[in-house]
Amino acid sequence: MAMRVALKFGKECCMHRNKVKFNDYFRHCFCTTASVGAASTPSKIPKKVPHFSKKGRLFTGAAIGLLIGGGAYASTVDEATFCGWLFSATKLVNPLFAFLDPEVAHRLAVSAAARGWVPIEKRADPQILELKVWGRRFSNPIGLSAGFDKNAEAVEGLLGLGFGFVEVGSVTPVPQEGNPKPRIFRLRKEGAIINRCGFNSEGIVAVAKRLGAQHGKRKMETSSSSSFTEEEVIHGGKAGPGILGVNLGKNKTSEDAAADYVQGVHTLSQYADYLVINISSPNTPGLRQLQGRKQLKDIVKKVQAARDEMQWGEEGPPPLLVKIAPDLSKQDLEDIAAVCTYNFSLSFLIIISNTTIQRPDAVSQNPVAEETGGLSGKPLFNLSTNILKDMYSLTKGRIPLIGCGGVSSGEDAYKKIRAGAILVQLYTAFAYGGPALIPQIKNELAECLERDGFKSIYEAVGADCR
Repeated sequence: MAMRVALKFGKECCMHRNKVKFNDYFRHCFCTTASVGAASTPSKIPKKVPHFSKKGRLFTGAAIGLLIGGGAYASTVDEATFCGWLFSATKLVNPLFAFLDPEVAHRLAVSAAARGWVPIEKRADPQILELKVWGRRFSNPIGLSAGFDKNAEAVEGLLGLGFGFVEVGSVTPVPQEGNPKPRIFRLRKEGAIINRCGFNSEGIVAVAKRLGAQHGKRKMETSSSSSFTEEEVIHGGKAGPGILGVNLGKNKTSEDAAADYVQGVHTLSQYADYLVINISSPNTPGLRQLQGRKQLKDIVKKVQAARDEMQWGEEGPPPLLVKIAPDLSKQDLEDIAAVCTYNFSLSFLIIISNTTIQRPDAVSQNPVAEETGGLSGKPLFNLSTNILKDMYSLTKGRIPLIGCGGVSSGEDAYKKIRAGAILVQLYTAFAYGGPALIPQIKNELAECLERDGFKSIYEAVGADCR
């Protein structure tokens, strides 16, 4: 009950800061609760007080303390300052998740974002970060990669945190539980995670229903809200500001990977600003074999045909991307580049990269590194960035690349851009750093660009490959 009251109070503070009367609010909340209890409970029987675990009391106490303090602070400052305080306050809460099982912590984080229990970024992004890709306007190039919101439960909450774009999934045609638990392992000291989830997914039907409802809601809010400019509506996502990507996977038992991806395109492309064909997860048997030239060419041909046979409005069909592994030979990279650029007007774009099955020296001494699965986080940065440089050179900078792997600071994001990325994704650093990391990375990235004399993201793309 205390948590519900605290969260309700915090929401009221954020929405109506200047109208909140703290004493009246708490008198109303607690007196109403007491009166309800009195009316529903016989006077001779004392009302049972719920027992909270030690961790539960810790989380509840932290939430109440932050919300009460935040509410008082909110009445004395402007909106931008209060917004900054909210993001900074998450630094105090986020370490508490370390006491929880990784998958439980992840589930709580997704639920919090889905329910709006996270800060909303009200401050404008640095203008130097604004760019257009695929004819869409991005307020900044920093995105959340697939894997966090697998079932599209928290799109609005995550976009509200200030990401330039959010990618959901991977989504499989048929629901599947993925690999047995435990399947997520922290290497906190190294800033890394090993996972072997195996595409745990609610399936495309459930995700389509969820995205359909969110799509309609965003569309109505866009048409009725005066906070969105005409430019933002046109150059944002399909249903308003904020870009949404959908990552498609294949079922573990499927014998026809191309058919799985085609089914995903038919069902989910109407809600996506871009689609990703995930052919590189190390946790689905045989999946990485699809990165071979012949197999990839077959998938590209069928997925493009499926997309192009659908009817599209003025915005046109969503771009198609493939997500590749960092564990590829030079010949593998050349084959992928050839397939993705064989017809430039129909080219696939590329996300570089997925997790690695390698164990770099930085993690080799940690016993957790012996766990099977894909490694993400800081130890992946150099490997994925080198692959990014190679692919930028192989494609001669002709197609947009998204850099992913080990990004934990604005300097890291800047290095990805200089290596050839037009957009940058992160996940593991967000899992450790929480919402406060997002504005930090954006501000640091803007400082890096200005420091080196670049006036836009475009000017910096591929600077280290020229």
